[in-house]
Amino acid sequence: MNDRAYHPILRPRRGELTALAHLSAEEIGRVTPIIELEPAASILPLVRELRPRTPEIAVDFGHIPEPAGDPEGLAERLAGLGFTMIPVLRPYESGSRLLAHGHAARMHQRRALLRLRPHADAGNPAEADTVIDRMLRAAKLDSDDVDLLIDLAETACRAHATEVLERARRVLRWARAAPWRSVSIASGAMPPNLDDLPTDRPVPVDRLDARVWARLGAPGVGYADYGVTSPVRRYGVQNHRQLPTLRYTTDDEWWIYRWARRGGRSDDRCHDLCRALVTSPRWPAAGARFSWGDAEIAKRARTARGAGSSASWIAWSTSHHIAHVVRSLPEP
Repeated sequence: MNDRAYHPILRPRRGELTALAHLSAEEIGRVTPIIELEPAASILPLVRELRPRTPEIAVDFGHIPEPAGDPEGLAERLAGLGFTMIPVLRPYESGSRLLAHGHAARMHQRRALLRLRPHADAGNPAEADTVIDRMLRAAKLDSDDVDLLIDLAETACRAHATEVLERARRVLRWARAAPWRSVSIASGAMPPNLDDLPTDRPVPVDRLDARVWARLGAPGVGYADYGVTSPVRRYGVQNHRQLPTLRYTTDDEWWIYRWARRGGRSDDRCHDLCRALVTSPRWPAAGARFSWGDAEIAKRARTARGAGSSASWIAWSTSHHIAHVVRSLPEP
């Protein structure tokens, strides 16, 4: 278990893909994104347009109802665009889809990612062994072909973080019995809805997922999270006009900036927000050089032109978040 890569679990949206298209050279070698596909949406147009800088993309079909979804076809199309697709195996998927994931894995590097949610997929080690054995046999893969992602899902509060930490320790003891290609721990603590937070001042939200991983202190175990979004996915929620919003990552918190001030154009509100951020204690010493997202924020702090959109704000926030996480992880 020597993986020190970072696996952000991301939505298949313009904001997230834009951040992946602007990774730094250091981040390219450390980041393997996991893209959660959504029904009635194709990731291929965005990949063609924005071209993530990571050569490998893990793709999760878990939210695509069967029999829809074509892992082999998508792997072939991504290969045509120059990307290696790592299929993500989920315990509740059928044998036929797991077999298709196995075929997709063998089309490239014979590599897959198995995403296990211990709170939902297996209640004890014996049950986990049975689940994993079924999945690997159906996909015709061995454990040393597979990156194991232990997905602890939502870490909702400090009390819950202690429970999540103990669960992670138990699952890691079980995981060490098999020769996985790598093992990573994932969880998320961003609230699913920020609309009720105060506006016109930064509001801290605890990064409980990062604290769980740090307290785990497990050498060689990789880090994963849900970027700057919540593990609680709200599909089908009606879009509404958003206030300019940034989710700015620091060591222990996200600082949420939601700006309604000045009551005028979105450009003015975004300009005011970005000026507040770059003059705050949260702004890194490297400033605009910290990440592509920070450079975009600094640009808006200088001029009121070009406020961007909700996709832009997610892109800048995700870019800064990835840069911050990569810098905080041990060297490989």
